[in-house]
Amino acid sequence: MKKQLILLGKYTLIRMSRRGSVLHIRTHWLLLGLALLCSLVLFMYLLECAPQTDGNASLPGVVGENYGKEYYQALLQEQEEHYQTRATSLKRQIAQLKQELQEMSEKMKSLQERKNIGANGIGYQGNKEQPFSDLLEFLHSQIDKAEVSTGAKLLSEYGVIPFESFTLMKVFQLEMGLTRHPEEKPVRKDKRDELVEVIEAGLEVINNADEDDEQEDEEGPLGEKLTLNENDFIEGYYRTERDKGTQYELFFKKADLMEYRHVTLFRPFGPLMKVKNEMIDITRSIINIIVPLAERTEAFAQFMQNFRDVCIHQDKRIHLTVVYFGKEGLSKVKSILESVTSESNFHNYTLVSLNEEFNHGRGLNVGARAWDKGEVLMFFCDVDIFFSAEFLNSCQLNAEPAGSQKGFWFLARFWLWNDLSISIRFSNHWWL
Repeated sequence: MKKQLILLGKYTLIRMSRRGSVLHIRTHWLLLGLALLCSLVLFMYLLECAPQTDGNASLPGVVGENYGKEYYQALLQEQEEHYQTRATSLKRQIAQLKQELQEMSEKMKSLQERKNIGANGIGYQGNKEQPFSDLLEFLHSQIDKAEVSTGAKLLSEYGVIPFESFTLMKVFQLEMGLTRHPEEKPVRKDKRDELVEVIEAGLEVINNADEDDEQEDEEGPLGEKLTLNENDFIEGYYRTERDKGTQYELFFKKADLMEYRHVTLFRPFGPLMKVKNEMIDITRSIINIIVPLAERTEAFAQFMQNFRDVCIHQDKRIHLTVVYFGKEGLSKVKSILESVTSESNFHNYTLVSLNEEFNHGRGLNVGARAWDKGEVLMFFCDVDIFFSAEFLNSCQLNAEPAGSQKGFWFLARFWLWNDLSISIRFSNHWWL
């Protein structure tokens, strides 16, 4: 009985396992069929949703963008028209520039020929091999030689040409000059006009960009082309290579944008041109040295030693005017003058005595009005100043008359140490 029950249990288990295997196989095929059916339905849906191309195949290699052939033809035609319009505009500008350059070259050539004829053919020969018809090529060569495109090897940091910065309203200078202030106040008219012209040129470059410029056309909120104006100028830098030209770095930015526009411009210098060729005769001109003085007899004695060595022994075209204030020390000054002039047989001097307190401006005025011997070059001098014969020659070479009318004529030509001397012609006198 037990054996029969055991055999019956084994038979039942074997039968149940066979049924489970068959059920598992049927389930597998059923799932596979459902997957194929879903794939077929999805494929049919994609075919129904695909855009109609009217028989035109989409471009190969473009994923997710199935445009027709007519769209691309219209796009190519639009781009071609844009480039043709731009090319026509550039050709017209080039033709205008060539015409203006040719006219300028002819004017410069005729002017140079007239000057050469007036100077009997004697003129500057350094750039005669450079014809004026190649002026544009010469200007481009200046750009190629400048540091803006090639850079330069320098021996030390002292050879670096520094940049100066500017904004729309201010100019900040490294070499402060006479103002002694980093901000130039007021900005000279020529520099102001130069920088305004540079900013306008930078805006022209940005708003009418060439095809080779590395920038993309930006659009405004309504799709219009974005243009910049002078209010979008942020700052600029410039420096000048004296033999090549001036480099400008300009930065622009719209208030509501994060991108900056950077423009580099270069103003090349042209070739040298002769302006004047003349002889200067300084043998007939006389320099009247005017010295206001009070009490300082020892300093005056040292001044007279230098005056004897420079003016009496080397250059006798000198007249000395001493304006002395007060009575104390007057006799000592007279004895110094007589001692120096008697031993050198020099009598071109005047001593003016004023019984009043020392006043430097009044002393110069009295000394200038004491001269009544015709035209003269006046050198306003202090008793502490040490000068040389070469400096006196420079005074005579640079103080040229500005006309024949009487009045004040300013010729700022002389720098003595750190002080600027100004030559003024008052009536028939020159003041230094």
